[in-house]
Amino acid sequence: MAAGSELAVLVACALLLAAACGGAPDDVPGLEVGYYEETCPEAESIVRASVSEAVAEDAGVGAGLIRLLFHDCFVQGCDASVLLDPTASNQRPEKLGPPNINSLRGFEAIDAAKAAVEEACPGTVSCADIVAFAARDASYLLSGYRVDFAMPAGRLDGRRSNASDTVPSLPPASASFTDLVDNFARQGLDAEDMVVLSGAHSVGHARCSTFAAGRTAVDADADIDPSFARSLRRRCVRAENSTGDPTVSQDAVTPTELDSQYYRNVLKRRVLLASDAALLETPEAARMVRDSARAGGRWEQKFAKAMVKMAGIGVKKAGRHAEIRANCRVVNY
Repeated sequence: MAAGSELAVLVACALLLAAACGGAPDDVPGLEVGYYEETCPEAESIVRASVSEAVAEDAGVGAGLIRLLFHDCFVQGCDASVLLDPTASNQRPEKLGPPNINSLRGFEAIDAAKAAVEEACPGTVSCADIVAFAARDASYLLSGYRVDFAMPAGRLDGRRSNASDTVPSLPPASASFTDLVDNFARQGLDAEDMVVLSGAHSVGHARCSTFAAGRTAVDADADIDPSFARSLRRRCVRAENSTGDPTVSQDAVTPTELDSQYYRNVLKRRVLLASDAALLETPEAARMVRDSARAGGRWEQKFAKAMVKMAGIGVKKAGRHAEIRANCRVVNY
């Protein structure tokens, strides 16, 4: 057995124990923990095995899976509409929207998990639930098993996906604190949820094109550490000359760990995005950042709770606009 496969099996076993011991999430209307216990009892362990193997090969896939849930749920609810590929009748689905194109990752990991689940339990487990399980498992793995929670299930897959829905629904990298609060409030999430979920920026990368214009200038009024701004400018310009639109780790201290280091970076004004720096715009927001920056697992617990809450946005009910897809990339016909 290959080393990566051995690690995947070991981590999957650890995840099984974690799910049994993790804190109970708040009730999410229409969803329940252990939803597939009778119809597909191995569903969650199958997804865990697929995710652990993908993350063992590339930690960036784990960051992509967490982000994929966010970008799915904020546009029409958690219905896997972000997974749909372009077709002759729908040439611009969500994944081709400006916030998503050449940006989202993890599609192949979802494909692998879905294929394995379909082999075990055909037509039973929705792609939307697989996206939610995968984000939960990626969080657990990248946090060193500290972000530990059960994910309720019972979502259905949507049949509509349009790139035009992405820009009004997803906050831009330049968003102010007020913009962020308003955007999250439209999804039923409060200011603390927003600050806590922003901690997902402790993993993954951002393209220079998303931040360089406003975050590499050094002046007295900038909300960024001058030495950090100069470092970003050098990295982006140097790499741009050879690769076009380079990427930079969102957390230079612990780039592959989902942890509270992100908040310490915010306090030091050493973050990539203007929307990250915006978390210090009000005294109350700054207090939440300081609270999250402390060690001891408080942020990890809050992040788990906020992930479950976010994963309950806009859950589809049975009807002609909802289904369980056989292939996550295309609607059933």
